[in-house]
Amino acid sequence: MARLPGSSSWHRVRDWARTRNGWSWAVPVTAVVAGIIFTTSSTTAQGTALREDRRPQLVELINKNKQQTAQTDATWSRLRDEVEAQTEALAGTDAPIADEQRRAAGQRTAAGLVAMHGPGLTVRLDDAPRLAGGARPNGASVDDLVVHQQDVQAVVNALWLGGAEAMSIMDVRVISTSAVRCVGNTLLLHGQAYGPPFTITAIGDPDALRRALDAADGVRLFQEAAAAYGLGYRVTVEQDVTVPGYAGSTALSHATVPR
Repeated sequence: MARLPGSSSWHRVRDWARTRNGWSWAVPVTAVVAGIIFTTSSTTAQGTALREDRRPQLVELINKNKQQTAQTDATWSRLRDEVEAQTEALAGTDAPIADEQRRAAGQRTAAGLVAMHGPGLTVRLDDAPRLAGGARPNGASVDDLVVHQQDVQAVVNALWLGGAEAMSIMDVRVISTSAVRCVGNTLLLHGQAYGPPFTITAIGDPDALRRALDAADGVRLFQEAAAAYGLGYRVTVEQDVTVPGYAGSTALSHATVPR
């Protein structure tokens, strides 16, 4: 018996036909979209795996930026020398310029722009050595095993309190605008990055400097961590050590008058 259009069987046949017609155009469209995605991925990867480790590229980028910074510093230093040479030449015929030069020269030592030498101390801070198999001593966390910003700051502040006349970190002169910053276990100072071990050298009375270190709470905490987790902490007495003059920019982006 033939099925009439109003019967349930007729509806099922009609729905199946609609579904079949929908798939007839959906499958090619899906295939085209998939092809576009694969082509885009291939172009982006440029023959490499998209999910591969990007650390080599990051290291290359960091090294490139460091080279650019070094080139910029060299250019800045050359231009500064040219300006100073021209100023020196003008001072021979211009009395006001000569007066300003003499006044500035009297402040260069206090500003940290002149190298100094004398007795003092060198403090060396280092991360704990890595153990075989990634083991950690005494159940320490990862943060317990590296030198942090507050550790370097504690040593610097203690040495100033101990009467340091001049100071350098990683052989870079510390001046009034110097700021110690750490990202992970990397030290940032005047736009340059340094890895451990970190060395801080101060000129002054060695005995007074050592007493100031031992009396500082932050330094004592680091000494305790060094004993517990194997961090490096070493103080060396210097009979005659040289701290270089600061050679970077002394320009201020902003300043606040203390109240």
